Amino acid sequence: MAIVSPSLLAADFLHLDSEIDMINKSEADWLHLDVMDGTFVPNISFGFPVLEAVASVCTKPLDVHYMIEHPERYIQQTKRLGAMMMNVHCEACAHLHRTIQEIHDAGMKAGVTLNPATPVCAVEDVICDTDMVLLMSVNPGFGGQKFIENTISKVKRLKDLIVKSGSKALIEVDGGVQGETAPRLVEAGVDVLVSGSYVFKAGNPHAVITELKRL
Repeated sequence: MAIVSPSLLAADFLHLDSEIDMINKSEADWLHLDVMDGTFVPNISFGFPVLEAVASVCTKPLDVHYMIEHPERYIQQTKRLGAMMMNVHCEACAHLHRTIQEIHDAGMKAGVTLNPATPVCAVEDVICDTDMVLLMSVNPGFGGQKFIENTISKVKRLKDLIVKSGSKALIEVDGGVQGETAPRLVEAGVDVLVSGSYVFKAGNPHAVITELKRL
């Protein structure tokens, strides 16, 4: 079964309490939190006041995805949230291996994200050090974008690298994950499905989460 990590970016921010309650009562495995700084990506989402409020009531492990410059500056703050996973962009880290080590030293799992134009080989030298690789299947910054088809073959290339290297890294995909793309992604080798609008805008989010988990 797939691991399902609904993306809070698509939630109703006027009613975050009820949205988190829905996640807590659902079959979702994790909660995906997209932090954007308006510099690394052309959008600003939310910061630590929102993260801390969510962490105080969410019973699911927090999958924190930093779409920001210098994410290494926030490792200790992320640790204090009780985050399970801290995910940083390969493109934003001048010293990626060091950042992965520091995340692990803080007691969290370390994820590395690749933008659509960043090749899989960019993580070849850290694939055995990271716990998860997140492939962006849209250009980061905004929810509700169209799925980039090349992601399917990219997942297969990443899976091949993981198998050949003996890595235990999970593969996560974020962007345009819905009823048509999700089964193809899982078939290609994806372990973790991040889905925003497809879950939070659904008439029955619980049913959608269950549907994704059963893939």
